[in-house]
Amino acid sequence: MSHPLGRMTGMESRHVDEAIALLEKANADLQPELLTAPQARELLKAYARAEKLATFGVAALSRKLDDASELARVTGTSMGKAKATVATGRVLGTAPELRAALQNGDISLDQASEIAGAEQSAPGAARELVTAAQDDAFHALKDKARRIRLEAEQHLGLAERQHKARAARSHRDELGMVTLHVAWEPHVGTPIVKRAEAEAARLARMATREGRHEPFERHLADAYSGLLAGAATGRARRPELVVVVSHEVARSGWNDVRDKEFCKIPGVGPVSPKVAKEIAQDAFLTGVFYDGKDLRHMRRWTRNPPVEVLLALELGPPPDFDGVKCVDCRNRFRIENDHVQPHIARGPASTDNLRPRCWSCHQAKTERDRRAGKLRLPEP
Repeated sequence: MSHPLGRMTGMESRHVDEAIALLEKANADLQPELLTAPQARELLKAYARAEKLATFGVAALSRKLDDASELARVTGTSMGKAKATVATGRVLGTAPELRAALQNGDISLDQASEIAGAEQSAPGAARELVTAAQDDAFHALKDKARRIRLEAEQHLGLAERQHKARAARSHRDELGMVTLHVAWEPHVGTPIVKRAEAEAARLARMATREGRHEPFERHLADAYSGLLAGAATGRARRPELVVVVSHEVARSGWNDVRDKEFCKIPGVGPVSPKVAKEIAQDAFLTGVFYDGKDLRHMRRWTRNPPVEVLLALELGPPPDFDGVKCVDCRNRFRIENDHVQPHIARGPASTDNLRPRCWSCHQAKTERDRRAGKLRLPEP
């Protein structure tokens, strides 16, 4: 009499073999040039779902391998990707929401790996992140998973690990360009990045006035070289560094961050209370009071928001105060304050009329407002 596990294994193998045979036939018959664009999109979705379903088996079975090198060889991926897959496979056994989502083909292996990393640091995080994976782009999911992981690891020597991880290196590419890679601690790198982006924005405006149009990344490269040479003059209207610290952290001696408390740079991640205390010795201190999820609304009918409104917008919505990201694409790069009701139509510079949008989404929204006839003064 055969063993039940043997029968199950044989059945699973037969199903996979049949699926492979069908995919091989589909590939042999595939002629993209004969498909319409809508047909190609639908077939692409089917192929993507098939890939997601297959990755569940890869991740689940990877736990039986002795090391990741065998998985890297079999799947033809890098060792880094193979190690991430093995780590994801191990988490599947303790995170039913993650296992079900990958098993049903609702998420990709890359999404599952990000969720698994957060689940390892903060058990129970998978439920929230699986839901986020259905709605957000991958970069937004990755950002949220990183935030959860870092906040959970803040008590586990995160500041010391970040300090030891600071590094810089350079190399020359095929074109002879000098390429720099620098890793800074959050409180060191954030103001430098803000300053460079402000200088790049100034250079971009100047280029536009002169009729020159170049990608923003080129202006950003010029901005960094200007900063290093001491020639940059751009200044950010937003604060270059904001650290949000729970009152309880300061009151208890700047030693630890307990549950429901935080000590972090909005949109970047946690910093140690010791670092925050040093920054506070020479900084503008602002008290922020909120009730539940309601931050006190501030309103002003001039074009430029006052400092207190800018600061409120920079923090992001309470109670997380996780910084700002584009309401359309969830990106955090080149964020601008967009008037929901356009300023030219008497829209106020208030927290309830301003939304964060990246440069491209801001331009698209302005164009939509123009087509809708919103960019004009209202009737008296």
